[in-house]
Amino acid sequence: MSYLPRLKKEFNERIIGALTEEFGYKNVMQVPRLEKIVLSRGVGAAIADKKLIDYAVDELTNITGQKAVATISKKDVASFKLRKGMPIGAKVTLRGERMYEFLDRLVTVALPRVRDFQGVKPNGFDGRGNYNLGVTEQIIFPEINIDKVNKISGMDITFVTSASTDKEAKSLLNQLGIPFKKN
Repeated sequence: MSYLPRLKKEFNERIIGALTEEFGYKNVMQVPRLEKIVLSRGVGAAIADKKLIDYAVDELTNITGQKAVATISKKDVASFKLRKGMPIGAKVTLRGERMYEFLDRLVTVALPRVRDFQGVKPNGFDGRGNYNLGVTEQIIFPEINIDKVNKISGMDITFVTSASTDKEAKSLLNQLGIPFKKN
């Protein structure tokens, strides 16, 4: 038998039933699913030092286990000395089994390592069922060696779901183990 991530198995066995019961779906295909997770990081200082982009790409690649790509600027901004086509950040998009593996590691290992952690803010939804989470330090991930970090910086993690409302998306992410802060 092929390998199935723990969270994907749990989603198929328990979460689909729980969400169907909570929202009264008539069909299994109506149940919201996690479609992809995008990790992105802006590196504004890369205008002066091109090596910073390589560091950002390497760190995102180590964290996710999938090759990250450099993002480039779309237009000139003279006040920032920015030209169109200059590398300005890094991103990686996770789907399928890698996505579930990353989410499992994020919830069980990385988030508990955040200092004074009480949960993630529940107001990062965009109105269409997607959730954005900002991480202030990349060193919460065990894949990052603190001695090799040249600068502590954060990243944005976007969870794209097939849910049509924020309430459904929050319930899905809650079932998947994301610890939302109690208001």
